[in-house]
Amino acid sequence: MKDSNNTPLQAGDNVTIIKDLKVKGASNPLKRGTLVKNIKEGKSENELEAKIPGFGVIVIKTEFVKKA
Repeated sequence: MKDSNNTPLQAGDNVTIIKDLKVKGASNPLKRGTLVKNIKEGKSENELEAKIPGFGVIVIKTEFVKKA
C-alpha cells in the first residue's frame, strides 16, 4: 500500500487528506489537511480503512492521502 507520493504505508500509520472528499451519507465533506490516525489496510491494494471522528469508519483510496 502506497500513498500519493509512493511512500509505503503500513497499518497504524498516520496520514493526511490531500483533497476535499465528499462522503456518501454525510452532510459535510472530509476536508483537505485532516489528519487520519491509525489506518488499516483495506480490501484492495489501493484502499485503506480509518475511523474518523464525526464520520465513523470509512474507506479512502490511497491516491487521496499522504503519510504524515
